[in-house]
Amino acid sequence: MPYSLFIADLHLDVRRPALIEAFEAFLRTEARGAEVLYILGDLFEVWIGDDNRAEGLHGALAALQALTQKGTPVRFLHGNRDFLVGSTFARRTGVELMPQRQVIDLYGTPTLVEHGDLLCTDDVAYQRYRRRIRHPLSLLALRILPRFIRERMARDLRELSAQEMAGKSTEIMDVNAETVRQVMREAEVRQLIHGHTHRPNVHRFELDGAPAVRVVLGDWYEQESWLVADSEGLHVVSQRT
Repeated sequence: MPYSLFIADLHLDVRRPALIEAFEAFLRTEARGAEVLYILGDLFEVWIGDDNRAEGLHGALAALQALTQKGTPVRFLHGNRDFLVGSTFARRTGVELMPQRQVIDLYGTPTLVEHGDLLCTDDVAYQRYRRRIRHPLSLLALRILPRFIRERMARDLRELSAQEMAGKSTEIMDVNAETVRQVMREAEVRQLIHGHTHRPNVHRFELDGAPAVRVVLGDWYEQESWLVADSEGLHVVSQRT
């Protein structure tokens, strides 16, 4: 039976070689038989630009390239950690870059896919930062900065992010239910798939009197996690790394 795969929030990092090996194995096995693989952001712990030295990640990039060369489409949507992934990365690996939100036809069901950070509207400070850092002029400025400056900025931002998250409530860092409803109404869908919050779950609810579903993809910190979609529905798969 044809199927599609969805993953997010792997946060690949040279400091976690076992995770990189698990991702490479996933690409060689489960992903090889899929009609398409969707990566919904934060594949990398940090990506400072396509001139990134990618230390320890060359095997993962080669495995991505091998998958696309074998004929499996891979569609990549930016997360908050890897929004500087660009066209050079896409050409190198063969992946297709997606807009931050997109409606896809998932075996007859219109489905909205996104990273998920735009749904966390209760975190006002983060949304303000996101608007600034993702502005086209900001992106242009970041890409022309010397690499060593971007590397230093990435280290500083990770430390600042860790400090801020420690001081925020879990409710603030989760999605806003009304924002979810509004976004799904605007997209005219009853099915949404996203990551970002690291709270894997399948949420079923009513939207304007009709059944709706929101699937949150799991991160790969303690176990591999992916979503299988086929003509019979959605199936979450998790296994220890």
